[in-house]
Amino acid sequence: MKANDILNIHNLKRTSCREGIIEIVMIAKQALSENEIRERLAGNYDRSTFYRSFKTLEEHKILHKIIVDNQLVKYALDNTVTHKVEHAHFYCNECNAVQCMNDVPVQKYQLPDGYSDIETEVLIKGRCANCKNQENID
Repeated sequence: MKANDILNIHNLKRTSCREGIIEIVMIAKQALSENEIRERLAGNYDRSTFYRSFKTLEEHKILHKIIVDNQLVKYALDNTVTHKVEHAHFYCNECNAVQCMNDVPVQKYQLPDGYSDIETEVLIKGRCANCKNQENID
């Protein structure tokens, strides 16, 4: 699936900024921050165009926000686009990478009467395989 197909499915106008953001996230091997996406984005878009595009993609559930802490947020394609089940994310404390853990499903929690969940997010923090391997090499 291409960026313009995703925009068409969500009934969104095709713009080069929206398409560029989606394409960058699609080819990335890990979740990216807004700055990482902007640095890779071809074209010179002003801040307001970039952030409006970003907000629209998030509101239409094309991008999924992964909150690591109050200073770090990363984005990946939403499960509604990738057709993946809800899954955990892994944050590496050393290289700051955030990766989807597609083989680690999010469990359903039994909540007390009167409570209902909308979504559940699982973020596992530690050291990724690449950083662990680097330690063994050094």
